[in-house]
Amino acid sequence: MASATTDGDDVVLELIDPSAVQNELRPEKVTSISTSGVENWNIGLLLQSPSVKVRANRNRLVEQSAYFRGLLCGSFSESSLAHVSIRWNLEALVHVLQFIHGFQLHITSNNFLLILEAALYFGVERLLLECESWFQQMTLAEGQQIPMDTVIEAWNFGLEQGIGFVPELCKGYLARNFAWVTSLNSFPDIPYDLLHSCIEHPLLTLDSERHLCEALLIWLSDNRRSSQCSSDDSKFDILRKVRISLLPLEFAAGLRRDFSQLGEEAICTILDLMKDSFSIILAALVGDKLDDFRIRLTEYSEKISLAGCVHITALFLFLVVLPSDLDMTAKKRMVLSELDNCTANNRYVLGKSLMTMSYKSVREMDISKCPKLYFGSAVKWLLLAFPSLSILRASHCSQLKIEDFYCLLQKFPLITEVDMTVDTSPFLPAKVSVVSTSSDKYRVASTTPYAMLEENSLLLNVAKTSLENPAMSNVSKLTLEGRNDINDLDLLKISALCGSLSYLNIKGCTMVTDMGISKLISKCLHIKSLILSYTSFGQSSVGVLCSDLLLTSNLTEVSDHKYSCTMAFRLQQLHIDGCKGIDQNSISQLMRRMYMLKILMLRGTSVTDDALYDFLGSFLESLDVSETMVSMQALTSVVRRNTGIRCLKATGCTKLNRPDTYDLASAVTANHKGYLFELSQHCILEEVAIGWGFSILSVEELVPLSRLRCITIGLGASPGHHVLCLLPKMCPLLESVILIFQVISDRIFRSIQESLKNLKVLQLCCCLGDLTSFACKISMLQLRILRLEWVTPWMTNNDLAILTKNCPNVVEFSLSGCKLLDSASQEIISNGWPGLTFIHLEECGKITLDGVSFLFNCIAIEDFLLRHNGKGIERNFIYEAASKLPLLRKLALDLCDACEGGFDSPSHAERCFLSTVMISRCKSQKCAFDSQTMEAFRSVHKETVVIEWDCKEARTTVVKERI
Repeated sequence: MASATTDGDDVVLELIDPSAVQNELRPEKVTSISTSGVENWNIGLLLQSPSVKVRANRNRLVEQSAYFRGLLCGSFSESSLAHVSIRWNLEALVHVLQFIHGFQLHITSNNFLLILEAALYFGVERLLLECESWFQQMTLAEGQQIPMDTVIEAWNFGLEQGIGFVPELCKGYLARNFAWVTSLNSFPDIPYDLLHSCIEHPLLTLDSERHLCEALLIWLSDNRRSSQCSSDDSKFDILRKVRISLLPLEFAAGLRRDFSQLGEEAICTILDLMKDSFSIILAALVGDKLDDFRIRLTEYSEKISLAGCVHITALFLFLVVLPSDLDMTAKKRMVLSELDNCTANNRYVLGKSLMTMSYKSVREMDISKCPKLYFGSAVKWLLLAFPSLSILRASHCSQLKIEDFYCLLQKFPLITEVDMTVDTSPFLPAKVSVVSTSSDKYRVASTTPYAMLEENSLLLNVAKTSLENPAMSNVSKLTLEGRNDINDLDLLKISALCGSLSYLNIKGCTMVTDMGISKLISKCLHIKSLILSYTSFGQSSVGVLCSDLLLTSNLTEVSDHKYSCTMAFRLQQLHIDGCKGIDQNSISQLMRRMYMLKILMLRGTSVTDDALYDFLGSFLESLDVSETMVSMQALTSVVRRNTGIRCLKATGCTKLNRPDTYDLASAVTANHKGYLFELSQHCILEEVAIGWGFSILSVEELVPLSRLRCITIGLGASPGHHVLCLLPKMCPLLESVILIFQVISDRIFRSIQESLKNLKVLQLCCCLGDLTSFACKISMLQLRILRLEWVTPWMTNNDLAILTKNCPNVVEFSLSGCKLLDSASQEIISNGWPGLTFIHLEECGKITLDGVSFLFNCIAIEDFLLRHNGKGIERNFIYEAASKLPLLRKLALDLCDACEGGFDSPSHAERCFLSTVMISRCKSQKCAFDSQTMEAFRSVHKETVVIEWDCKEARTTVVKERI
């Protein structure tokens, strides 16, 4: 640190803090210092004095400060004096003098504005530049988080003082870190002008356009009474910055409730783009409005989400790589060339002929629920735009095939995670009785995008040669849940291509066999997570997991455990719920070897007490033994050894209610306070699902459950009505409450309203009690999922209307057994909850007696069930629903509601996004009493016809069960 020189005359500056002058109770104490020892100044000690005398170098003051230049060299009377008094903030002025005399200041977010203001007032140009440099480094530093109050204060100060660099750096900082900024509680405190400038900044970095719109709605909600938003014009002025052409349909539908104009405009735009995106984008190009359709990307973008944008096509990805500085003629030529049926090679030449845009920082992309985005036409632009892509989420994209996955591996060597989830089959062979089944391969015209994929030579080549010349990929996490288009051969290809696989999810993939699964496991020795629910997982796969495969590899864990050379020993997650191919001996063999396990799902398996006793692991965090025959003693033994368990599910376990005779004494002792109390003494539960064998008899037993976030109380559980009433108060963190076959009342709802401010899921099924319409008047503003099944028979249209007002944010709604409702209920539901994605209505009076009309206004429906609500549904309803509801994937109907006796099944082309249709059939059964009237007969279920579409074929199955 440099010291001041002593050349030239000195001057004594008396620094007086204006805030300290008013304190007359403290005797004046003056501290004297010299700039010759500036590096030794004790700032903390100096600030304790009301004034400080500083002997400073006159020349340095004059050379570096405009203020002192005018004061000491001008016509002021002080210019000839050796002693000058200055009234200013003492800390700031000391910092200025330090800097002038060669001391390197340590600027922080706490003193930045203080120093900046002093540098501006005293005219120290070098210090101003130092402040600008520091603030620029802070705002541009990667991962640097400046307190929001500091940014806001700096913005206001910069505007007031006319310091141009401060506002510019503030809005640039917010723009680049917008995702983090919107997560702060102080986000609504941002001034309107700063927020507006941030949105218009070219470096505004977002995950999605939805993210921006949600943030603006939150800001407007918190500032609705502010003078900044005093008029509708100012509100819509900032909302107009949202590119509605990039909003998901489900989100746009939800906007109609509170922002009807914006919501309607967004929906109309999306539907128009679905019909003809090319013409609309070409018109925007001519009108110089192409930016309205450009996905926001900057050099700082790391994640892009287009999930739910049903209108997105490869053309939108093409716009990503299109240089923004091209003239209109060049842009138009390139857009027109994209329309032509170019080969992959022609597109490659086009991409190389111009300097295309590339965003190497993007690592993750989500194109889930984008049915119009075909991989064959999009892969080129994905590769040009995002060469460093490592995570691709493409769930519920039924147009994607397993061959697309092979192509992805070849084109994107850095890819590490892929999600190609589709809906699992509504019926599982282990749970239903299949009467008949048939399938029909698609026959599509060669001009369709689907056929173009079939003919794509690259995809066919990859499919044929992947086993012959395996190019190892970096994929470590692969999700293929629900895909019935994959078989054992595909698993073999995956094992050859993905040697580093550590996570595999093939839940509900019913076309793969136990032998196929076992071969994959034997090849992928890095696997630590297996999601195999409702597959043919069985003895062969267990044998591989329990064998000493790792003995000859370098993957063996450093452990003295005798099973440390097995893959089972290293497993951290295993889901085998619903797997009927694994017997008791195999489960016991597997349980004996699993030691590192954290998540174990055994629902519906043949697991026994012996298997649980054999399990010696102590790292479990989640355990599900629902619908098994385990006893409470065996379950308790596992919980006692695994104190880290946070999630415990044990519904439908009838043996839990029957203690073993050899342990009757301990069972009686446990029942004194209830088994749940016993289990909760050993771990801090956050999620529980209980049924037979569990009881909560006193408030004391709720105390260990105070951190619960999700609770399911099912058939057989006996918590007691008074305990249910106190549950919300004792467990205020609850976000999900599911009650099945319980006794409920208005008191419980009143308790929910008072205590559960963050409740998001409420499901009541087949509950008894004295529940009244008071339940509809309870305000639950955070509620997203509401299911009232056979609990509100008294509900009227008026009750339903009140419910929609008090629970405005519901997106999933199920209602059963409400005989008083009629066709007017449709309008109430669609007006109250326009953003619904899930609607189940069963045995609800005459809702569909006059057909289905207003429910189509809930345009974002994905799962739609209408059964026994009135004989008014037309024959072409399936086609009409698929065409009017772009996101519809699941549809369930009943022939009893068909006004023309049946329903027409749509063709492959007509089904749109639809993947499953279930049609239940009833038969008339004579009642016990003897009568010749129509009332002597009632409808009882006979069978269900299930039609499923995947990317290759349509399957029709008839099952006896009602699903």
